[in-house]
Amino acid sequence: MKLLSRLVVVGSMVAIAAAPAAAQDLTGAGATFPFPLYSKWFNEYAAKKGVKINYQPIGSGGGIRQLSEQTVDFGATDAPMSDAELAKAKGGAVLHIPTVLGAVVVTYNVPELTRPLRLDGATLADVFLGKITKWNDARLAALNPGMKLPATDILVVHRSDGSGTSYVFTDYLASVSPAWATAPGRGKEVQWPVGLGAKGNDGVAGQVKQTPGAIGYVELAYAKQNKLAYANLKNAKGQFVTPSIAAVTAAAAGAAAKLPSNTDYRVSIVNATGAGAYPISSFTWLLVYKTQTDAAKGKKLVDFVRWALTEGEKSAAALDYAPLPPAMSRQLVRQLGTVTVAAK
Repeated sequence: MKLLSRLVVVGSMVAIAAAPAAAQDLTGAGATFPFPLYSKWFNEYAAKKGVKINYQPIGSGGGIRQLSEQTVDFGATDAPMSDAELAKAKGGAVLHIPTVLGAVVVTYNVPELTRPLRLDGATLADVFLGKITKWNDARLAALNPGMKLPATDILVVHRSDGSGTSYVFTDYLASVSPAWATAPGRGKEVQWPVGLGAKGNDGVAGQVKQTPGAIGYVELAYAKQNKLAYANLKNAKGQFVTPSIAAVTAAAAGAAAKLPSNTDYRVSIVNATGAGAYPISSFTWLLVYKTQTDAAKGKKLVDFVRWALTEGEKSAAALDYAPLPPAMSRQLVRQLGTVTVAAK
């Protein structure tokens, strides 16, 4: 797109000099994984700045589609857009802006268990492949010595919608199980071999909570909010790790150290090799067009993202998300300065 000839810099945002000053709300859609935190951010920002942000947690797939069709001002996803998806975006180049890090946990409803279940990747994959169907299966028993597992059926619960949480979960399973990597593989939507579908993190959490024998996957905050049990997972170092902010930070440590000089933030950190790393950890991203078509909305969007990367990060830990490393936040704030407004 051709940039307008008369431009002025407003903060880090290039804007049209004659742009109207009328307040405009922002619209966004996408990931449910970070929604507990985003909801807090949007409420706080409205109270502080008077800018109301209408966000629909419809899943990462829906967020990518709506951004690509330019029906929202920004998208949100836990699964980075593929090169093919980026090429189809009608508004041109899309910036992936990491906001926080989170954990996808394996949650289950087995009232008989008195301490957290222990799982490894290969066994977990075979549960979701339908190869392990009973809670007292020998492989589960071997991972949980001394625990009396019931002889009841396992009911798998998975997402029914296009989901970044599913992408992170299947990315992990594909990383640890050759059988899973072959099929169903990794993706926002896959052909689940077995199980019951539910919409959104809240739908999976609710289904697991009300169904004895169920097992599913949700973002850590949803498991905590619904008082659901969640498993300790064996990581690449052979350690059984409880999902926590510290364990997610450990998973991100190696990747984050390399990212400040890299402008493409589409990176996976599942099955990280660091000591104490929780193996199903991930960044979550806001999706922003590098060239904005509306000066007033564009400035408000950049101002919000800048606030989120600085002030917003301070509230991440209270809601069980790991904040970005400070150096990475500073680099992302600088990257916002590349956002421009184009002629219509």
